[in-house]
Amino acid sequence: MKSFDVIIVGAGAGGGVAAGILSQAGKSVLLLERGKSLDFKDVGRDHLRNQRLSQYGVNAGPPLVGNPRVIIYPNGEKHVVDPTGAYHNNAATVGSGTRVYGGMAWRFLPDDFRMATKYGIPDGSSLADWPVTYEDLAPSYEKAEVEIGVSGDSASEGRHRPHRGPYPMPPVPMNNQGRILQKSAAALGWETQRIPLLINSVERDGRPACAGCQHCVGFACPVEAKNGTRNTMIARALASGNCTLQTEVMVERIDTDSAGKVTGLTYFNQSDERVSVQAQVVIVSGGAIETARLLLNSRSDRHPFGLGNGSDQVGRHLQGHYYAGAMGRMNDPIWDGIGPGTTTATIEFNHDNPHVVGGGLLADDFVMMPVLFQKRGAPEGIPSWGLKNKEWMRDSYRRSLFVTGPVHEIPSPDARVTIDPDVRDRWGIPVVRLSGTTHPETLRTFNFMNARAEEWLKASGADRIVQNQGGLWLSGGQHQAGTTRMGDDPKTSVTNPWGKVHGHDNLFVADGSLHVTNGGFNPVLTIYALAFRVADQIAKTW
Repeated sequence: MKSFDVIIVGAGAGGGVAAGILSQAGKSVLLLERGKSLDFKDVGRDHLRNQRLSQYGVNAGPPLVGNPRVIIYPNGEKHVVDPTGAYHNNAATVGSGTRVYGGMAWRFLPDDFRMATKYGIPDGSSLADWPVTYEDLAPSYEKAEVEIGVSGDSASEGRHRPHRGPYPMPPVPMNNQGRILQKSAAALGWETQRIPLLINSVERDGRPACAGCQHCVGFACPVEAKNGTRNTMIARALASGNCTLQTEVMVERIDTDSAGKVTGLTYFNQSDERVSVQAQVVIVSGGAIETARLLLNSRSDRHPFGLGNGSDQVGRHLQGHYYAGAMGRMNDPIWDGIGPGTTTATIEFNHDNPHVVGGGLLADDFVMMPVLFQKRGAPEGIPSWGLKNKEWMRDSYRRSLFVTGPVHEIPSPDARVTIDPDVRDRWGIPVVRLSGTTHPETLRTFNFMNARAEEWLKASGADRIVQNQGGLWLSGGQHQAGTTRMGDDPKTSVTNPWGKVHGHDNLFVADGSLHVTNGGFNPVLTIYALAFRVADQIAKTW
C-alpha cells in the first residue's frame, strides 16, 4: 500500500493552496481530483452550457451522468437532479471554481467575523462569531494576494480593511459603466472602490495582462491572465517534484484504524478500481457539499455518524449567496464591450443598516452573456422568444446598466447536507441530500439591497428598472460554505480554529465549509487565506 505524508481531497481553491504549501515544504503529497485537467479548448465558450448558466449543461464538470444529488424542496417534494440547476454545482476540474470564476478578490470586513456579537442572533438562526478575527487572518490574506496574484487599489481598501502594503498589481482599466456609477454614487454621497480581481492587469509570472475579452465568469481565460490554483499553487506543487496529482478519481471514504485514528483513504481510480492509500495527514477540500458528504460517508464502529459528527454538526449551516441587484435602461448606449466588465463597487451598505442584519456589496457586473440578459432582464410584457423579444434585445442590451452583489446570508441549522439512504452515484457511493432554506432574515437583507441597487441606477439616469427576484430557498452554488464550520466548542462546530477536525489530530478541512458566516462578499479570497493558514500550520507541526 502506498503511503504519503499528506493526502488532499480536491484540487480547487483550498486544496490547491494546501498542495502548493506542503509540497514546497518538502512533504510528499497526493492530490486527488474527481474532475479532469481541462485545457482552454476543453472548457470552450458555449453560451448555453457553462458554469455560469448550468440549465442546459456545464463545461467544467462534473459529468451530467453518474453524479446525481437529491433535493428536498420546502414543500417536501424529493427530486433526483444532475449537475444543472438545483444541483448547487461547483466546478469539478483541476482548479475547480478558480478555473472559471470571475475572480473578485475581496477580503471580508472586520465586522464580518463578529456578526452575532454585532447584531445578536435572530430566532431560529445559527448566526455565530468566528473563532478568529480579521487581524488573525490578515497575514494570510496578504499572502494569498501575493502568491495567487490580485490587482486592485489598496488605498481605497485600506480605509475599511487594514492593508500593510499595496496590491501586487494596479486595478484593471476603468470602463464606461464604472465611470457612470462612480459619478452617480458621488452624487448620492456614497463612496466607491475599485474591485480587487484575481486577474493580471500587467504581465506577471510570465503570463500576460488581461486581454479584455468578454468571457470571464463561467469560462477559462484565453491568455492565462486569470489567476487560480491551477496556474499558481498547483503548478508550483507539481514543479517541486513532491506532489502526485491524480485526476478523474472518486474518494469513497476516509479510513480509520480500530482506535478511530485516521490512516488514509480509499478511492476509485480512473479504471474504477478501488485503491487504498495511507497518509500521516488527510486534508479534505472538496467544497462545502462534497466535503460534508465524504465525512458523513466515512462511518465506522467508532464513528457511526461519520467523522467529526459526534454533535450532528457536519453538513449543517449550508450557505451560498443571494445576489441582490437590478438592471436599468439608459437613454444612450453605454456598453463598451471590454471585459472583464466589473470595475466599480460600493460597500456603503455592508453593515450598520437600519433593521437589517448585515448588508452586502453592490458592483457593476461582469460582461453578461446575451442569453442571461434575456433570462434575467426582460421586463413584464416582453415574451421569452420571437420577434418582440429580439427587438427588445437589440434595443436594450447595449443600453443596460447592471448593479449586483452578494448579501450577508444568515445561516440556518436546517439548511443542510445529509446522505440519501437510497440514491448512489456510478461508483455506488451514497449521494448528497440537500434540504432546508436560508433563514428568513436573509430575504430581508436581500430586499434592502435591491432597493439600494435601484436607487443607484436611478441616480445614474436609468429607467425601466428590473430588480433581482428573491424567495425563501436553499442557497449553495459556487459560493457554497459553512458545513464544517470552525469553532472552539466541539458541540457547535466541526473543526478547531486551525481547520483540524475535533477529535482527530491528523484530519483537516481547507475549503469554504470552514466559514462560520459567508460575508457580504465573494468568498474565494477568504477560502485562499484560510487554506494558507491551515497548510502553514500543518507544515510547522507535522
